[in-house]
Amino acid sequence: MRDDDAMASPTTPGPAPRGTTAPPSSDRDEALAGLRSVAFAAAYRMLGSVTEADDVAQDAMMRVAPDGAVAADVRNPEAFTTTVATRIALDVLRSARVRRESYVGEWLPEPLVTDAVATGAPPVDAAAHAELADDLSTAFLVLLEALTPSERAAFLLHDVLGYPHREAADVIGTTELAARQLASRARRRVAQRRGDRESGSVTSSTPGRRDPHAAELVERFIAATTDGDIEALLEMLSDDVVMVGDGGGNVPPGVSITRPVSGREAVARLLVGFVRRGAPARLVAAEVGGVPGIMAYADESIGGGLIGTYAVDVTGGRISALHGVVNPAKLQHLAPLADLAAFADVLKQEAARRREESRRGRRG
Repeated sequence: MRDDDAMASPTTPGPAPRGTTAPPSSDRDEALAGLRSVAFAAAYRMLGSVTEADDVAQDAMMRVAPDGAVAADVRNPEAFTTTVATRIALDVLRSARVRRESYVGEWLPEPLVTDAVATGAPPVDAAAHAELADDLSTAFLVLLEALTPSERAAFLLHDVLGYPHREAADVIGTTELAARQLASRARRRVAQRRGDRESGSVTSSTPGRRDPHAAELVERFIAATTDGDIEALLEMLSDDVVMVGDGGGNVPPGVSITRPVSGREAVARLLVGFVRRGAPARLVAAEVGGVPGIMAYADESIGGGLIGTYAVDVTGGRISALHGVVNPAKLQHLAPLADLAAFADVLKQEAARRREESRRGRRG
């Protein structure tokens, strides 16, 4: 069975008549660019990796339009592209599970930043990134990490994209009953990990229900953090706020947290302490992972460059989670990177200076 046959719905228009005039090249190029965005989106949902999603999208397009055009008998090009990309991504994810299980520290998705002003460079795939900004958040992708590759595919295809279980089963390579069970099990796992006991649905985890004041809250959070205003931070953080950092074992000590920090006071003190340590950095508001977030840049005194990104989750008018990615390997697609060794050296020098001042004070 062809992929497009499995994915086409009864109302999908049939194939174009043989011998019809081909669309102008500009229209064809635009259509192919749109399909590549569909492929990227499907792959990123599955993998949480911009680099891998780009590779999958390229591979998918070689199969969807090997001669620069989609075959005339493909009745639903977008569904066909989603099918192909999801199948490729599923294979990639199965092989990547071993690597993720041995990952150093917390694993977070590679960030998507839709604000070109904040990054200083356009996104890898602006159209796909814009689509994802309205689709899945960083927090949601983190929840999906609790699933097996097959559960993730079944859940995304059915619960997020609205595919019938029969069609999802064909993509995954299983029976309709098995696909239904995979999606059901995935739904329970996601709800359990999120702590939602009221509903088996996870629709509230997707963007679109974002707090309308989230962007303003992030701006105030940046100001309070920069000023070291712990009282203001305590007012903005929820009681059970969690801060997670992903350095991947690729950053100098002291640059990123190695395990999650939870609790309003603990997170506030961590943020203020980082500023008081003399961190040569500045914070800029940006859309990160589809929600208002933060880009951290090194001061020009040490060469500038991107240090990391933070996706900010807002619940009930307060910040409930901060997901920070500092691993350089996950940031290369965004902007020129900071010299983290130089950044860490400044922190060490500041710490040594404060210790010396403290000793002199005791002697005096």
